[in-house]
Amino acid sequence: MARRFGAGRALGLLLLFAMIALRIADPIPLEQLRHRTFDLFQILQPREAKFRPVVIVDIDEWSIARLGQWPWPRVTLADLIGKLKGAGAAAIAFDVIFSEPDRMSPAMVARSIPDLDSTTRLKLMELPSSDQLFADTLRGSKVVLGISGLPHRTPQPLIPLPVTGLASLGADPGPFMFDYPGLLRNVPELEKAATGRGVFTIKTEFDGIIRRVPVVMKVQNNVMPSLSFEMLRVVTGADTIFIKADQAGIRSVALPGFELPTDRNGQLWVYFGRHDPKRFVSAVDILEGRVGANELAQKLVLIGTSAVGLLDIKTTPIDPVVPGVEVHAQVLENVLTGAMLSRPNFAIAVELLAAVFVSLLIIWLAPVFGPLFLLVSGAVVALISVGVSWYYFSYQRMLFDFTFPMLTTFSIFVLITFFNYVSEQAQRRQIRSAFGRYLSPALVEQLAGSPDRLKLGGEEREMTILFSDVRGFTTISESFKSDPQGLTSLMNRFLTPLTNAIIDRKGTIDKYMGDAIMAFWNAPLDDSDHQINACNAALDMIDKIEALNIERQQEAEESGKPFIPMHVGIGLNTGVCVVGNMGSDLRFDYSVLGDSVNLASRLEGQSKSYGVPIIVGSKTAMAAKGKFAILELDFITVKGKKEPEVIYAIAGREDVANSGKFQRTRNLNIEMLAQYRSQNWEEALLAIDKARIADEEKALTTLYDLYESRIRDFIASPPPPGWDGVFALQTK
Repeated sequence: MARRFGAGRALGLLLLFAMIALRIADPIPLEQLRHRTFDLFQILQPREAKFRPVVIVDIDEWSIARLGQWPWPRVTLADLIGKLKGAGAAAIAFDVIFSEPDRMSPAMVARSIPDLDSTTRLKLMELPSSDQLFADTLRGSKVVLGISGLPHRTPQPLIPLPVTGLASLGADPGPFMFDYPGLLRNVPELEKAATGRGVFTIKTEFDGIIRRVPVVMKVQNNVMPSLSFEMLRVVTGADTIFIKADQAGIRSVALPGFELPTDRNGQLWVYFGRHDPKRFVSAVDILEGRVGANELAQKLVLIGTSAVGLLDIKTTPIDPVVPGVEVHAQVLENVLTGAMLSRPNFAIAVELLAAVFVSLLIIWLAPVFGPLFLLVSGAVVALISVGVSWYYFSYQRMLFDFTFPMLTTFSIFVLITFFNYVSEQAQRRQIRSAFGRYLSPALVEQLAGSPDRLKLGGEEREMTILFSDVRGFTTISESFKSDPQGLTSLMNRFLTPLTNAIIDRKGTIDKYMGDAIMAFWNAPLDDSDHQINACNAALDMIDKIEALNIERQQEAEESGKPFIPMHVGIGLNTGVCVVGNMGSDLRFDYSVLGDSVNLASRLEGQSKSYGVPIIVGSKTAMAAKGKFAILELDFITVKGKKEPEVIYAIAGREDVANSGKFQRTRNLNIEMLAQYRSQNWEEALLAIDKARIADEEKALTTLYDLYESRIRDFIASPPPPGWDGVFALQTK
């Protein structure tokens, strides 16, 4: 017995050291547990707005309906600034970027109308630009323009970005700041005219919730303030921002009269209040004079959007959906009302000491007292920890984490209390052996090693997604109107070989949707060749459908019934997805989600439009290059997406790719696309004629018809200046 307790104590000490190391490493799950606790505090006691120093001028759905789609002409925005200034606004900030010249400027309008007479064109060209008029308005007002840091590198601007004066006290704060290598900025003449410039980029937490907002950050090696903090600087008239830092990181960012406590990366913990419509004033109401000056006088005014179509929607600990501009407004309210949260640099040390002290007590007392006494004592200590943490949040606005001390002490308690129950491991081995008779050994090992796979959640990984659908299935099903059992038999008859084709190539069936199939590769088991296997599976599916059509045609001829062939459209795409068990607590399925999944579905839907059975995205095509006959189809944006994608058709395997016939077709196709994207319409039509002659089997007739129709439309109505060959699909 003494030996067992001695071993238990040793294990308890080892676990304590491991928990300390875990806290120092601070992995994402531990961080998320801590953050969720802080979220709970705010949910239980959200910040109450004592007064509203900030007004949000909302580019809302009503304003867009009245004034037209965004972006509005700069003269309209100049009018908006003028009305806000006339109403006595203390300062104005834009939570939007004016990255391009106003398309409604007279000169740009003149250039965009090809048939405009020269006299009118000259008059328009001589008029001042809308951007210049807007800039003139900005010079006479305290206006802060928003800029955005980008995670990818962008070229350095030819005109340097005006920066705010900064001074650091203590250690160099630069290494601790968020660093954005890229920049999206405003038209230079607007930035030059503005009183200030602030970054409105907000780095969300791992779970997508905004809890902290950077006060200062690096953008292309320039230290820049956030939009809200720059607004404070402008309204106070300060020339310099002070950053206090030590070896642990940034401690605070200050202006005369304001000092914001931050985390080590220069982020402010935001104490959120509930979404309040009273913060918002519709932009059109200001422009049309329906807002009194008393509502705007001496207020900080943020101009942003709540329109869903403009995609500036954020999630806070209190509200799942709020306009992004409201986050900046709440930051300003935090500062101006003195309701800022802070997490002191010594908080980690306090939490570690609490965990060590209580854990050592458990390790020492566990052999002396029974588990019931320790459990009751632990519950009392836990209640005290929760109470202390709540007190500091509620009365001192300080964040201390009680979850780590509780997690550490409870883990040690469980380890020592159940140390004698080593038979549990033997029982696990028995379960593993029993289930190994019925399930895949690989799957059993994964579930035994990671039982959390049986819970809701997922993981990110690169995957290849397949969608397939039978073309003309409605017509086929109508022929079985009086024979529903026959239709069921037919569905099973074609779904079975298609399913086998996927599984034989290491794919996983996600779901069946009527006659459609969704499948994916590289989950749950790793597959380094997932793109190749997916392409092979798609070709196998085409082969199996053709074999099934031959059988059905023979059967139809023997029975004297009409024969309707079946054709399959397939879409493949590769990208990072979230895969795991998804659904509700009562029922969930192993499935995959992500933008790459949506694109694969869109590609399948376009196989009919392009007249090819298999369409793949660019990432899949590049991985399969050299192993399959790949033919570039188009450069498109699918419905619901803004980023363009080069799409390809897979015409066969390596033997087809190496054939002279396919090489000629591919070269003619390349020539046709090059002439098309260069807007050499007549040469493109000649290339199509050559390609039609080479296409003896008429496999690409639909594709060439599609391009010929587009080209003739462009001849009649040329594309706009700067057209890069991207075609926006209007259907899914």
